[in-house]
Amino acid sequence: MTDTGKAARRPRQLNELTDLYDFLDEVRLRPGMWVRGRSLLHLESMLIGYTAALGVHGISEDGNLRAGSQGPFAQWLWKRLGMAYPSSLGWAVEIERRAEQTDVPAMELFFQLLDEFRAAGHDAHQVK
Repeated sequence: MTDTGKAARRPRQLNELTDLYDFLDEVRLRPGMWVRGRSLLHLESMLIGYTAALGVHGISEDGNLRAGSQGPFAQWLWKRLGMAYPSSLGWAVEIERRAEQTDVPAMELFFQLLDEFRAAGHDAHQVK
């Protein structure tokens, strides 16, 4: 999955990243390196760990991509996918299901949806 509309950039070191979206940009660049089997469930687990680390270190960062069916991304996703009710399985499972139905790689679909979510004004680059 490459984005031909943007100039290629070099991967960054972890100490160069400032927030979750910076990290996800690195995952997008090299998903096979970061996420075992390119599974959204594994990505979701990484994000749970990210959130836990923030809490342990007393860092507050907007949690738009919280795991499960709660949080701004999940709530937006249910509407975007035309779901009448929130899924108790969480956003990762629902995106993987939709990817299977549409024959689009799940990781690619996730980043398409994440781009839509952020374009709709749900960007959270502020670390508090």
